[in-house]
Amino acid sequence: MRANRFLRSSGVVAVFLLSLCATAAWAQYPSRPIRLLVPNPPGGATDTIARVVAPRLGEALGQPVVVENRPGSNGNLSSELAARAAPDGYTLLLGQDSQIVISPHLYANLSVDTLKDLAPVSTLVTTQMVLSSNPALPVKNLLDFLEYARRAKPPLAYASIGNGSQHHLTMEMLKTRAGIELIHVPYKGGGPATLALLAGEVPVMFGGNSVTGHIKAGKLRGLAVAGKKRSATFPDLPTLSEFFPGLEVTAWIGIFTAAGVPAPVLSRL
Repeated sequence: MRANRFLRSSGVVAVFLLSLCATAAWAQYPSRPIRLLVPNPPGGATDTIARVVAPRLGEALGQPVVVENRPGSNGNLSSELAARAAPDGYTLLLGQDSQIVISPHLYANLSVDTLKDLAPVSTLVTTQMVLSSNPALPVKNLLDFLEYARRAKPPLAYASIGNGSQHHLTMEMLKTRAGIELIHVPYKGGGPATLALLAGEVPVMFGGNSVTGHIKAGKLRGLAVAGKKRSATFPDLPTLSEFFPGLEVTAWIGIFTAAGVPAPVLSRL
């Protein structure tokens, strides 16, 4: 009897000591560089945000944060890499709303469940998308664009950062509500899509931070914003909902890591 009690007591003590050791080990996090996966090529809004955040995060954590662009499959490649990484906090993902929330409903054979296999760390950015046009398109506002699109033969093309992205789906909702035809041309990220718009390869797109500077510089024309309220950056641009009630879209970007990362590490992040 006493032996059994001793063994049980010893087991409890051992578990307690192991937990203390594990806690002490995670208290040293991070002890080596951290990689930050970006689902888009260099040059787009997501990549820009990553390169602003990485050095600041690295300074706060005391270890370098290395940006690693891993575009492909509308962000699903980077989601898989992050979800399959060791749950130790040394692989982070700069995730977009489309790849985290929308992709599971669009792709039947995803190898990861983004809502279960990834753990949220923080929301970094929420932004309004701007319906933007190349200045060569003879329109000055949203109503001009809709009227021009209705008469265009063949239909106008529009760019997006990829199939199933907020940029893509928002334009599709506008098409439906406005009763117009447009041809979707997906690009591999905001950088390539914005360059195509600037070059006149496509006349129009919904863009986030990647188009803001170009609109201010007069290289692109802003037609409307997709958020619930008018943008503080472009207060003269109407919202889509002013013409189509309920048509409101806000894009967001956040940091994620593999599910199962210990609580002390998540708290540190």
